[in-house]
Amino acid sequence: MSAALQLRDLSKQYGPAVAVDRVSLDVAPGEMVVLLGPSGCGKTTTLRMVTGFVEPSGGDILVDGHSIRMLPPYRREMGIVFQSYALFPHLSVARNVAFGLEMRRQGRAERDARVAEMLRLVRLEGLADRLPRQLSGGQQQRVAIARALAIRPRLLLLDEPLSNLDAALRQEVAREMRILQRDNGLTAVMVTHDQDEAMAMADRLVVMRDGRVQQIGRQEDLYERPATPFVARFIGHSNLLAGSVQDGQVLALGGADVALAGRYAPPAGSSAATLAVRPERIVLAPPGTHPEERVVGRVALSSYLGAAVEHVVHVGTDQRVVVNGASSGPAATARFAAGEAVALCWGAESERVFDAADRVMPRSASNPAPVRSGHDSQTISKVASNAR
Repeated sequence: MSAALQLRDLSKQYGPAVAVDRVSLDVAPGEMVVLLGPSGCGKTTTLRMVTGFVEPSGGDILVDGHSIRMLPPYRREMGIVFQSYALFPHLSVARNVAFGLEMRRQGRAERDARVAEMLRLVRLEGLADRLPRQLSGGQQQRVAIARALAIRPRLLLLDEPLSNLDAALRQEVAREMRILQRDNGLTAVMVTHDQDEAMAMADRLVVMRDGRVQQIGRQEDLYERPATPFVARFIGHSNLLAGSVQDGQVLALGGADVALAGRYAPPAGSSAATLAVRPERIVLAPPGTHPEERVVGRVALSSYLGAAVEHVVHVGTDQRVVVNGASSGPAATARFAAGEAVALCWGAESERVFDAADRVMPRSASNPAPVRSGHDSQTISKVASNAR
């Protein structure tokens, strides 16, 4: 039966170094939550504290409201799938799947029936007598999943389970794991550094950095409404432009001014700000021709990538903006050559502005900021020259 998992101010220190800093999280029964972040962010240490392999320095771990912090790993009723598969090389597929059941002294007939059921579930029933070395990487990972599920765990924990697979196989196994988790109503926590994996598999994401939670939410929440510049950059590769907000409606970059789509209210005493805009939300146009023009830059590189066209545009003295658009169809992106002056255009829903403390900057209640339009040729020439 699926269980609820709660982490309450969970922390881990190694001497003066803080690996995990007061992480709190609620995982509902049947939900898959993915801990996501770069190497060293604390996600694996968090998972290992849940498994019982690492002792917390502070906080608590609760399953269905009961603390398990003092329980040894074998009493936590958790199925664990490791990055390295961790199969016994001298045991057959069936014996590997049966291992946890044997440790629980389950009867032979019941054990064999459960092993057969698990092998059918992961579509390996014809390989029961093979050794791990006789299997592909994807098949070995499915054996590891079957072994984790065989004991009927209350929680399924997945530690970078797909990192040893090639890209095509990774997508296939990811789909299989997600379907298994959903169909069986398993409560699962997974760790990965791969945002595509996380986006495809999670009910909710937990983005971590330097041991702390940056944001928790559904894929749409994190992508459309990132809480920090780090989340904006890590989930979907936003363009981040650093400058200062002037008059609530202009971001001064140094060498160029961006006409913001909204009016903003910087905190008292600081006008420093970071603008985040997704590459696919920007439209390029000849300067002075688009109603939502924000700033003029100069194309540094134009690349055809198959389904997409990518432009790299210099803006201001030293900042670059990546712009992606469809390469064909009714919404095909116009191609601009290196060296051309272009206007970068987007609407209010496409920008996110953060203050110096990496908090979302509130919009002013006053009317929206005006867009740049109707530039005369002298202004266009000046801005484009500064963008070189």
